[in-house]
Amino acid sequence: MTAPGPTVARECVEGYLYRAPPVELLIFRRPPGRGGFWVPISGKVDPGDADLEAALRRELLEETGLARPRRVLPLDWSVTFPVESGATWRLHAFAVEVEPGFEPRLSDEHDAWAWVSAAEAAGRLHFEDNRAAVGRLLERVGPAPPPNV
Repeated sequence: MTAPGPTVARECVEGYLYRAPPVELLIFRRPPGRGGFWVPISGKVDPGDADLEAALRRELLEETGLARPRRVLPLDWSVTFPVESGATWRLHAFAVEVEPGFEPRLSDEHDAWAWVSAAEAAGRLHFEDNRAAVGRLLERVGPAPPPNV
């Protein structure tokens, strides 16, 4: 018998914005005070959010100004992680297709953005689970990922 996993105290979402063909991802850099690393859009599910996708759409609007993505595709993938308080949070990943000419309006959560290939995104994204989600996105919307994704 397998022991149950930790109780999840908070649900979160992350969105991997992309355009195709070819598949390119829009990644965002946190300011130095928030780590200075590259990430997808992410945030917590709030009590007023109807579901995970509603939380994602709210975060997209808040962090990029994106009101109407072309398509939102659940990647049917999540990861749990501990936070400083000792609680466990769970992050749900989504692929978010945008119009070819989309340029984000940055919030104070990011200080830069870049359109990059999937391989470059996998190289720049800070967290291992982010790199794994890029591979999952490519399985769903694009060509097979390179061996290092």
